[in-house]
Amino acid sequence: MTDLTTIHQPVLLQDCVDLMAPALDHEGAIAVDCTLGIAGHSTAFLKSSPKARLIGIDRDSEALALATKRMEQEGLADRFIPVHAAFDELERVLEDQGVERVDAVFMDLGLSSLQIDETDRGFSYSHDAPLDMRMDVSQELTAQRILATYDAPQLVRIFREYGEERFARQIARAIVMDREKEPLTTTGQLNALVERVVPKAHRPAGNPAKRVFQALRIEVNGELAKLASTLPQAANHLNVGGRLVVESYHSLEDKTVKTFMANGLKIDAPADLPIIPPDAQPFFRELTRGAVKADEEEISSNPRSASVRLRAVELTRPIPNRWRSRFEHMAQDPTGADDAKQHHIKRNNTNRNNSRRH
Repeated sequence: MTDLTTIHQPVLLQDCVDLMAPALDHEGAIAVDCTLGIAGHSTAFLKSSPKARLIGIDRDSEALALATKRMEQEGLADRFIPVHAAFDELERVLEDQGVERVDAVFMDLGLSSLQIDETDRGFSYSHDAPLDMRMDVSQELTAQRILATYDAPQLVRIFREYGEERFARQIARAIVMDREKEPLTTTGQLNALVERVVPKAHRPAGNPAKRVFQALRIEVNGELAKLASTLPQAANHLNVGGRLVVESYHSLEDKTVKTFMANGLKIDAPADLPIIPPDAQPFFRELTRGAVKADEEEISSNPRSASVRLRAVELTRPIPNRWRSRFEHMAQDPTGADDAKQHHIKRNNTNRNNSRRH
């Protein structure tokens, strides 16, 4: 039987265990791992919290099967519930399990070693493989379809927004021109195209195509929208004292997490109000003082940890109804979350100005 502990190194494992464990130290505690992978983090959570059960969610059926096997190997299967779903289906998963509140929610937004190391999935620019990049192989949208059907402005948008690629326009133009002669179907073809287009003097460290691959993966799997939908679902289903722990690996992911957590870390009242009502006090407590990063020792032993940003908060009191309603809306319409936040900021600024005039 395969030793699954040898094919995956969980990032910041002890930090994550230390953040999760205090919320799980009671009978009947329930944790949710929204991005189970092959259960590197989750096995550690269950070992450190013998009173807890864990619901493990993953949209990759192969990873889910391997995680289940690992739990059996570790003797943890009786406290583990595997669920095949995307993480933005968290609320439905909990409803199906008859669970209203949980004590800890964990998300590791990085690719699992399984996805990176399997050459036929097309996630890595290090191997020539079909341009697939689907985490859930039952969905229709693939990287190949994007490169074949998106027009140049659409390609520029995803390369700029999701890859922060400064040569997005040139790469998009080359893709549109090349596909008229021959379809782009493999990672090797895409690598060669980016190699040809991006000037050597302006390339980032490593493979010049890595930002394009990242952008395509995010677009294929709808990762940012799913993240923006999942965070409010997680918050609305936490017990008081429950914790939300998230590892991100991309600046846009980290910004989404940071912005969401900030909703509950600030006083929800005009700045000049002489007395802050209890209901306007913060309902989150920051557990990480910003983002935790991997140290040099971990990066040297596990290079995939180099870009990690770990953030965590604890729910210190029931979420006010107005925020609970707002979170429900954000979960249903994640693309409008930023607009709602900007409206809230403008409203508070107006209140401050009115207070000054009086």
